[in-house]
Amino acid sequence: MAHRPDAAAPLLAKPDADATPPPPPKRNKYPFFCAVLASMTSVLMGYNVAVTSGAQIFMAEDLGVSDAQIEVLSGVINIYSLVGALLAGWTSDRLGRRLTIVLANAFFLVGPLAMALARGYALLMVGRFVAGVGVGYALVIAPVYAAEIAPPSSRGLLTSLPEIFINTGVMLSYVSNLAFSGLPVHLSWRVMFAAGVVPTVFLAAGVLTMPESPRWLAMKGRVAEAKAVLDRTSDTPAEAEQRLLEIQDVVTNSSSGVGGGGAWKEVATKAGVRRVLAMVLTLQFFQQASGIDSVVLYGPRVLAMAGVTSNTLLLSLNVLFGVAKAGSILVAMALADRVGRRPLLLVSTGGMTAALLVLGSLFAAFAGAKDDAAVAAVSVAAVVAFVVAFSVGLGPLAWVYSSEILPLRLRGQGAGLGTAMNRIMSGVVTMTFISLYQGITMAGAFYLYAAIAAASFVFVYACLPETRGRSLEDMEELFHTK
Repeated sequence: MAHRPDAAAPLLAKPDADATPPPPPKRNKYPFFCAVLASMTSVLMGYNVAVTSGAQIFMAEDLGVSDAQIEVLSGVINIYSLVGALLAGWTSDRLGRRLTIVLANAFFLVGPLAMALARGYALLMVGRFVAGVGVGYALVIAPVYAAEIAPPSSRGLLTSLPEIFINTGVMLSYVSNLAFSGLPVHLSWRVMFAAGVVPTVFLAAGVLTMPESPRWLAMKGRVAEAKAVLDRTSDTPAEAEQRLLEIQDVVTNSSSGVGGGGAWKEVATKAGVRRVLAMVLTLQFFQQASGIDSVVLYGPRVLAMAGVTSNTLLLSLNVLFGVAKAGSILVAMALADRVGRRPLLLVSTGGMTAALLVLGSLFAAFAGAKDDAAVAAVSVAAVVAFVVAFSVGLGPLAWVYSSEILPLRLRGQGAGLGTAMNRIMSGVVTMTFISLYQGITMAGAFYLYAAIAAASFVFVYACLPETRGRSLEDMEELFHTK
């Protein structure tokens, strides 16, 4: 009798034949909402830095401040922010990331209010100092919190959020400049500053509802709380377990405790740690030395020298720059976790170099041209191209890259040091721009920025490896900082 196959066999084999791979886990949206809330402080930061761009026109008329005083007032907020940047690492390691964000909001309440009520240059400088401290805190803590709350699958997106919100704040300051420009001169610039005060209390209250960073909780020995946060912010339970194990491994192997002198001792003794810190400092140097804040704070002045004569048109074009700058960061956010950090940085620095060369050449060829619509139009296009190129790469990804490559035990203070470099260069650029173009011409100033942008392209190409998709703890293997 012929062997009869087991009737059940086809039924057992069929599922294997028709099996499809399980769908990828649904991406967790909770860390996105946490990162958005934390990053909203960056809106206030961007607003306070850039609001002088249009306000300076009316301040000069109302208070009689000179070009030299405007130059200092516009740029000195970046120097003042060093205080906040250098304190933010210490504060966030002791009070936590969340309370540090609340503290930043408090500075953004007091500083702009003092400026809105100022009757002279001295009180303007006091208000600018207080707001500057808040800028330093916001620059450090928002990307650190976003990086530490985010799962690896969306860390590039979430760590880009502070930059998009900074530029949203810049754009809103330009809108404020335009909207309040029709008020009496003695009121217009005061209302521009005061408008930034209102949201701070609501933001501070909202921040208190979000969870603390799981990495900070683990650093403080509060492992159960860290696990609870990771369960809420990971894509899967298995990922939460893995992230906790990685964090605990790094905390356990930090020989001298987090944020203490032992971490800084490693800078002197470990080549990998020195290399990472040098990368952070160099990246932050190039982000600002290539001249972006000259456009952010002096856009109307640049375009006036390119032939645009109407104040209303100048402020309207400033809004256009703000929209282009903020909107372009959405591209970086969408692509950072897909194509990687390195390709975006290369495209960005290359595009910035080209746009700055065009802008410098326009000023060289058509210096002194008045009411030349073609020259003005091409100048506007070149400035838009520059801010777009900056915002799709170097703008947001300098913060992303800096936040993710620093080892945990050095992250708070290392990010503070990188931010200090960023603010020093921003202050140098903005406090010297008027003197620079008066000394070497506007064309010379933009050619200088183009040379620096070209050097940043070489640095990215030669020195920065790709970090897309790696866990924060895995960075220690990649950069030999373990």
